[in-house]
Amino acid sequence: MFKRILIANRGEIALRIIRACRELGVETVAVYSEADANAIYLRWADETICIGPPKAAHSYLDIPRIISAAEIADVEAIHPGYGFLSENAHFAEVCESCGITFIGPPPQTIELVGNKARAKETAREAGIPVIPGSKSIIESEAAALDEARRLKYPVLVKAAAGGGGRGMRVAHNDVSLVNAFLSARAEAEAAFGDSSVYLEKLIEKPRHVEVQVLADAHGNFVHLGERDCSLQRRHQKVLEEAPSSVLTPELRARMGEAAKRLCKSAGYRNAGTVEFLVDWERNFYFMEMNARVQVEHAVTEMVTGVDIVKEQLRIACGEPLSFRQKDVEISGHAIECRINAEDPDDGFRPCPGQILAYFAPGGAHIRLDSHVYAGYEIPSHYDSLISKLIVWGRTREEALNRARRALDEYVIEGIKTSIPLHRRILRDPRFRDGNVDTSFLDAFMAER
Repeated sequence: MFKRILIANRGEIALRIIRACRELGVETVAVYSEADANAIYLRWADETICIGPPKAAHSYLDIPRIISAAEIADVEAIHPGYGFLSENAHFAEVCESCGITFIGPPPQTIELVGNKARAKETAREAGIPVIPGSKSIIESEAAALDEARRLKYPVLVKAAAGGGGRGMRVAHNDVSLVNAFLSARAEAEAAFGDSSVYLEKLIEKPRHVEVQVLADAHGNFVHLGERDCSLQRRHQKVLEEAPSSVLTPELRARMGEAAKRLCKSAGYRNAGTVEFLVDWERNFYFMEMNARVQVEHAVTEMVTGVDIVKEQLRIACGEPLSFRQKDVEISGHAIECRINAEDPDDGFRPCPGQILAYFAPGGAHIRLDSHVYAGYEIPSHYDSLISKLIVWGRTREEALNRARRALDEYVIEGIKTSIPLHRRILRDPRFRDGNVDTSFLDAFMAER
């Protein structure tokens, strides 16, 4: 096992990684920007290093600064968390060239699965169902129109790089396609430095179901079941649960094996997530793969008992997985509510500022991954996620009731948060019946 690693991230995921390392006896070095000088996770790291001003481009995204910090702190490895540089193949290459282990997939694998068009082709070659779409990058408006007419409207214009719902636009006719093509390219260039886009046939009102995978350097591949991420706003997830109520045991097994087959074809190593769309006839289609630990990984940990971050560390230092597929058992049901510093009733406007009062919910089978506290000043420079409330129950109904009770206990004063939205969702009879799809939340918000 490593003796000392650097965490190239911030917030709740930095604290999550520190906790796993402390349990394994691994020392941690936490980097931070000037805006995060009072972050709580810095108290638990063995060493802290300021890497620059608040803007991410000059701190958490600045590769030379992070590598310099790693060399000064004499670490063996870097854990990128999620977001920022976690899926940056160049960063992984720089780590390797400096003799520092990147806790994630190899650079060439990140590059392969990170390009959605190439990832789809890899899935297709592996015999995995994919959403009908263009086989390569679309370079011009004319080519986009030709492809959209071949696929038949509605279609989805998608950025080939990146994620988080950026660079995605729906088109229902030629006029809206041209607008979607231009705006998706512009957003993709701004967000990822890559304007490449491709087209997919739009699967209307699907379920978004993803499979957690782990792979080591010894040829072992496992999946840890699925998470249902259908509740999302503008392609960004809001609430996740495991297992998915729409999957049958037979479909679950098929999707899990498909996810492992893709990993083998891509030469994958470490933790990753294979994302699928499931239509109302229970056909599933590969959508994309995320080459990192997911925000929602805790949902899977609650129903499997597997510590995914610890497995990441073991894999990165050359150890085999600590279990096999036959050892994986799904127990009960888990739900995660993403709590953001934003106002859902005002277009999800970010609400940075000082937390004046804070009370965390408690009780049996409740987990809260958070980095905030009373008096903490939420900076305006980063993602608005401030905590993740994860609950477990023996059944979905028990988990729903426990999540609702925990949300009623949760107090954050001084800023607007998404807690009231989650309370409303968990009381909605359609959601409680599992009658949801990726369009549910938009319709739900429009009803108010």
